[in-house]
Amino acid sequence: MSLAIFDLDNTLLNGDSDHAWGEFLCEKGVVDSEFYRQSNDYFYQQYKAGTLDIHEFLEFALKPLADNEPQALTALHREFMEIKVAPMMLKKAITLLQKHRDQGDYLLIITATNRFVTGPIAELLGVDDTLATEPELIDGRYTGKVAGTPCFQAGKVERLNSWLTETQHSLENSYFYSDSINDKPLLDRVTNPVAVDPDELLKQAAVENGWPVISLR
Repeated sequence: MSLAIFDLDNTLLNGDSDHAWGEFLCEKGVVDSEFYRQSNDYFYQQYKAGTLDIHEFLEFALKPLADNEPQALTALHREFMEIKVAPMMLKKAITLLQKHRDQGDYLLIITATNRFVTGPIAELLGVDDTLATEPELIDGRYTGKVAGTPCFQAGKVERLNSWLTETQHSLENSYFYSDSINDKPLLDRVTNPVAVDPDELLKQAAVENGWPVISLR
């Protein structure tokens, strides 16, 4: 059984679920729209440039989870899935997942976006497991802090290595699909790295390394 690893945002999805969640919160009036939208866009541009301070971003992004009751958050996310996530779903991504499923591969999503946002999306996509940035939960409420290592850049490799040890999976004949230069540390580790609708920096790295480039759009 080979390991088929997938980034989520702008890879399996036609868009970024983290940024879209922020937009959704603004539209619903859950946050101060002007401030939150400006900050959300600022951090997203940093992410695309490969210069994001993940801890600074998570302090911002996880605050709404701490500021709202769990039941209210669940209801908001259900609506978010219908309004924002459903239009991002890609037929070619579903086909790619099924191809690996039919090959008997183990499907793993690994994403920097926090599990509250991405867990239901991964479940909808039907993958075997998900590694995501973990928002801290204490007594059933989010604290606004991160639990453990953020699943970002080299942190993805660290989290994956721990997962490999725990599950006895290996990277032999492994695949990793991603759109972002932020994922180069993990792309360098797998047997079959694939750039998916890559940003300009990853496109350049793919050419330099001879990695295949595909589109799911």
